[in-house]
Parts: sequence; C-alpha cells; structure tokens
Amino acid sequence: MSTTIRAEAAARRTFAVISHPDAGKSTITEALALHAHVIGEAGAVHGKGGRKGVVSDWMAMEKQRGISITSAALQFSYDDCVVNLLDTPGHADFSEDTYRVLTAVDCAVMLIDAAKGLEPQTLKLFEVCRHRRIPVITFINKWDRPARAALELLDEIEERIGLRCTPLTWPVGPGGRFQGVIDRRGDEDGTQNAMAHFERTPGGTREAIETRLDASQARERFGEDYERAVEEVELLREIGATHDQKLFEEAVTTPVLFGAAVANFGVRQLLDVLIKHAPAATDRADIDGTPREVDAPFSGFVFKIQANMNKAHRDQVAFVRVCSGRFERGMVVTHAESGRPFATKYAQSMFGASRDTLDEAFPGDVIGLVNATALGIGDTLYVDKKVTYPPLPSFAPEHFATIRTDDTSKAKRFRRGIQQLDAEGVVQVLYSERRGDASPVLAAVGTMQFEVATHRLSEEFGVPTTLDHLPYELARRTDAESAEKMKRAPGAETFVRARDGVVLAAFLNKWRMQTVKTDYPGIMLEPLLAQAE
Repeated sequence: MSTTIRAEAAARRTFAVISHPDAGKSTITEALALHAHVIGEAGAVHGKGGRKGVVSDWMAMEKQRGISITSAALQFSYDDCVVNLLDTPGHADFSEDTYRVLTAVDCAVMLIDAAKGLEPQTLKLFEVCRHRRIPVITFINKWDRPARAALELLDEIEERIGLRCTPLTWPVGPGGRFQGVIDRRGDEDGTQNAMAHFERTPGGTREAIETRLDASQARERFGEDYERAVEEVELLREIGATHDQKLFEEAVTTPVLFGAAVANFGVRQLLDVLIKHAPAATDRADIDGTPREVDAPFSGFVFKIQANMNKAHRDQVAFVRVCSGRFERGMVVTHAESGRPFATKYAQSMFGASRDTLDEAFPGDVIGLVNATALGIGDTLYVDKKVTYPPLPSFAPEHFATIRTDDTSKAKRFRRGIQQLDAEGVVQVLYSERRGDASPVLAAVGTMQFEVATHRLSEEFGVPTTLDHLPYELARRTDAESAEKMKRAPGAETFVRARDGVVLAAFLNKWRMQTVKTDYPGIMLEPLLAQAE
C-alpha cells in the first residue's frame, strides 16, 4: 500500500494560477482544460458569441463582471498524471481567498501580461509564494498583441523579484506578430532551435493548429523573425539561462514560456512543462514543523468553504487538500480541532461548479466534502496518528461597515446568511458590545468583498441589506483586558471576530493608533497578516 500511495502522490500536479486582474488567468485555466481534452470548446470570459462562460467562473457576479471573485478547483487527467488546478481571484480585494489557496498547492503559474509586465497584484501574490517557498513557472501571455521586448521582460522579473529566468520556449516574432515558439526543450534531443508554429482556429474556441518545423524550415518560412529569435536563444545559452530542476524546486529560478491563452497558443507547451517539471505532492510539515510523510495514514486540511455553487445543489462544500495517505469515501476521520469523528459519506471531485462522486483520493488531490458544516477554514482531518496542520492566518482588514436588513420578517434568514458568509471567509464578521448582535460589522481587505456579501445575501437568501461604512482604516489583534481599557478611546473601537473569538481593535488611522498606545500604556496590539505580505 505504501508503494502505491507514493506512486499515486508522484503522479499528482497541484498548482494555482496567479496574476494581476485581466492578465488572462481564467482564460489560461480553461485553455489548459481544453488541451487536456476535458472540455470540447473554450468559452469567453464574457460569454461572447453565445458561448458559455469559463468553467471556473460560475458565480453570477463573476459572469456579469467577467472577473474571478472566488477560487475554483478543476481536477482532470493528462498524460498519466492527475492535475489539480486551482484558479484564484486576481483582484486585490480577494487576496485572502488567494492566500488560502496558495497553502494548498505545490507550484504556481505566474501569468504576466506581455505589454504590462509585472503588476502590483502579481508582485504581492509572488511574495506569498516566496514566503511559502512555492516554485513558480512563468507564462508570458498575450504575445499575439503588441508587447514589450522579451529580453526586457526577463530583466524585469530578475531585477524586481529576484528569480533567475530560464526560458523553455522563446517567441518567434515580436508581440502582435506571433508566429510560434522555439522550443528550447529540444536542445536535449538534438533538435536544437526547432519551432512550433501556431495557427488560430476559427473563433479561437478549439486547440490551435500546431506545426513543428526544423531549423531550416523555420528559417525559410519566417526569415528575419526566426533569425532574431535564434540570436536571442543563443544569448540565453551563453549566459547560462538553462533550466535546472533542483534550482527551480528550491524557488531560485523560474522556467518561462510565451503564448497567447485566448488563441490557445503555447498552452500545450505549458501543460507539458507542468507535467514534467512541476513538483509532485511530498511530505508536508505539521504545526510543529515535523513532516507528515505522504504514505502515512490519511490527513488533510480545509483551505476553502463554499456554499450554493449550483442552484441544483444548495449546499456547503469544504475543499480539502489531501496531504498524506489514501482517502476513501465513507471513511471516518478525526476532526483535529474538536477531537470528534467525522464521516465522509458525501465526497466529490470538483470541476468548477460541476461535481462527481469521488471514491478515493491521494496526496495532492483536492476533495469536496458536502454539507460539512462542522468544518472551518484551516481545520485538519486525520486518521490514526494525530496531526494538526498550521492554521491559515487572516489578513488585516482595511474596510469596515455595519450591515442590517430593514425587513424584520427576514431576520432569521439574514442571520443565517451572515453566518454562511463568515464560514466561507467572504468577509470577516465582527460583533461588539456597543452595537449588539443585531448589528454585525463586516471587515474586509477591499470594498468589493462588501459587494459580494450584499449580492449573495440578496440572490441566495432573498435578504435586502443596507451597509453603513465605518471610518476605520486598520486593525490590530488585542486581548479582552486591553479592549476594556480602550472602551472609551476616541477614534478606536474593539470587536470580537465571530469565526474564532479573536479580539480586534480598529483605528481611524495609524496616527490615532499611536495616540491610543501612548494614552493606554501596556495594552496589547499585535499585527495580523498584512495585505502586502
């Protein structure tokens, strides 16, 4: 059994796609699924031309705005491997959701807009990868449009984030005149400077037509564009910009590929690189730093909770990353936080909003446990030898608002909806003596989280709500004794977070916080995880 579990773990590739908004993240997610032949036709983010929206953007608000608001999991098989692809929100307001997803992956694909280069949210998400030592594969997207010079983009990556670039493909033709790529992986089999030429299919909804050309064929057909690409590839060889698997897994280097996700150019190459080079599931450290071996008895942790993903399935799903052992549907596991047994009768594999019954899973897989209302984000499940994985920290909120419903007949639904949003981590829900339980306070990293909360309360629970924004801009962790001392402090207010009972102190600004610290010496004020970290 141990050999089987290790073999199954070695066949898993679990990764997230990270980027700044509008870099093409949901498009590349669906393009990868298309090339793995698990969908027959790619949809446009906005459903143009009568096509369906991308499979990972299932929420009504996502379809309306054409952006990812919540993360989604897609599991599929490709080339004897099982791929667990996690699509993350790109917008900074949903950083907390993305951070939680990054705790569950073994690798990340960093998507960069070829015209814009590294953008603020990409940098922030990369810092999370750096902090967690997650290896990063870089895909420079939108090469079918005007773009910056390829070498300039590599320089920016190396200078701004310190990763050494080792391109595995190189574009033939400048941005906007994308002919194909020189596949540097061919250096290993004697087909140096071979080229993959791409032709877009009508509408771009199916795989691009790909023709492989040797050096002489490519030179004859694409002349100057090909010659310039070869010169740049020779320069890369001279400076040693060649893939080293060990340095990549140590998060020192990043393999780089070029393509155009919307036209399905270069996507197969990315998928092949993920299968060949992305790390497989391996031993994972528990809360004490002790590794839990992949072939130890089953264990996993909850990194996401989502309700009402499908109108036909109005239920709650806990997303669990399997860390060790073999999961079997129906097995009874232990909930580490409560010490109670937990039955796993309703286990499913996820593909966006679509779900299928799942009978078994192995390290690296993401499973959905349906109606697991006893589970919270960050909770650990295990069999046999006890293990607890590190808790998932919360971001420091920067926006606060009270929320209420004026329809008293829907008070019960309102409370249920608020509890659901809190359980999912859509927003942080706070309570205080000053305002009472009837007036919860929503705390968020960005104001769009408030929009999601009110939209879902209206659409899913039928409860109209009113928000009143509060003037606070930052929060710190405190304790009950300090909260009592600050009860009458001007420009400050203390709350209890519903999810975990943590006491938070909110301040008008950093200067007001400094004044309160001076006026009340000895109070406890500790930073939470900051958005920029």
